[in-house]
Amino acid sequence: MRGIVAIVGRPNVGKSTLFNRLIEDRKAIVDDQSGVTRDRHYGTSHWIGSDFIVIDTGGYVHGSEDMFEAAIREQVHIAIEEADVILFMVDVLTGVMPLDREFANVVRKSKKPVFLVANKADNYERDQLIYEFYELGMGDPYPVSSVNGSGTGELLDVVIASFPTDPIKGPEDGLPKFAFVGRPNVGKSSLVNALLGHDRNIVTPISGTTRDSIYTRYSGFGIDSYLIDTAGLRKKARVRESSENVEFYSTLRSIRAIEECDVAFLMLDASQGLESQDLNILHTIVTNGKGLVILVNKWDLMEKKTNTARDFEAVINEKIAPLSGIPIVFISAMDKQRILKAMQVGVEVYHEKNKRVPTSQLNEVMQAAWQAHRPAAIRGKFIRIKYVTQIPAKIPTFLFFTNHPKLIQENYKRYLENQLRANFGFRGVPINIFFRDKNKT
Repeated sequence: MRGIVAIVGRPNVGKSTLFNRLIEDRKAIVDDQSGVTRDRHYGTSHWIGSDFIVIDTGGYVHGSEDMFEAAIREQVHIAIEEADVILFMVDVLTGVMPLDREFANVVRKSKKPVFLVANKADNYERDQLIYEFYELGMGDPYPVSSVNGSGTGELLDVVIASFPTDPIKGPEDGLPKFAFVGRPNVGKSSLVNALLGHDRNIVTPISGTTRDSIYTRYSGFGIDSYLIDTAGLRKKARVRESSENVEFYSTLRSIRAIEECDVAFLMLDASQGLESQDLNILHTIVTNGKGLVILVNKWDLMEKKTNTARDFEAVINEKIAPLSGIPIVFISAMDKQRILKAMQVGVEVYHEKNKRVPTSQLNEVMQAAWQAHRPAAIRGKFIRIKYVTQIPAKIPTFLFFTNHPKLIQENYKRYLENQLRANFGFRGVPINIFFRDKNKT
């Protein structure tokens, strides 16, 4: 991940439409009525070899006493502060509005790279309307159409060029990094402190990146590593600490930690279970190709009945489907129950992420799997798997050579993944599977 891009501006200028186009999904609700976007949306975009996080924010309204608009305004401030690049969106059809002038002053104070995006420039005539926006003093406007995509390529070119040349990294990049992420008050700091209290081979905490991740050296289970704690939230005078804003801040910090780690511990509160915000963070972990362990904290406070843990685990697995093979550990950071077990599982996942299977063994097992369950013929064409090999990648990645790669169905791809996991492990690690024509190299 190269960085975070925040799309900001007054209501109803097309921020959510651009967000949906950049992430190639209709995740944000689009409507002509202003104020529709109240929740924050996160997504991943890709352009000319660079992956980055995109944040869709609500419309900024200054001085409003409306409860929702006040909350949106606060969260826009947070997004601006945490972003690497800001897209300040305006509307060529309405021209410069008083809110645009007010918001330009807010954005200018950020000292971040800011690009003025003149939206709804759907044709040549509308392109000529962008010159009015020079009065905002935000540099050259970039005419785009969020609806049809015109101009977005030129915009993304300059966005990518504005990311830091050297990615933000923590100390001693050769060591494994384990990040503890999740919503506020799930016990991240308590767990890190408890782990460090069990091991005396530690170094004084090191101040990490500019995003305030804290790296602490940790030795255990046969490796030296870093634990990344993201619990510390900076207090800003202009941002009231409502629970919603703290959660928004925490999510942005989690994104940073996920980018920098090898294995992420997604921590849940046992009393709340797996909620939508947890699923957002989980999706970010998987999208970034990181190892994953789910920790259910505060298990000591739960009333236990027969098979309580088994039933709880079943609910989690149902919610994260079709993702499978993710280890789940029930812990109590406060009482230090099973915290060493949790760390042991994390180290195991780290080794699984870096595992390589010998080609001969891989082919022996997967050929047998193909013989046992062959894919159905499609339009009279029978699919045969000739050869499989593991190729170098940041996560375990397998290339299958077959006679009809385009005919492989998604359910058969899942079958092959399940066979790989059943025979070779890869617990807690995402797997990539690709197919290539056996007659091409």
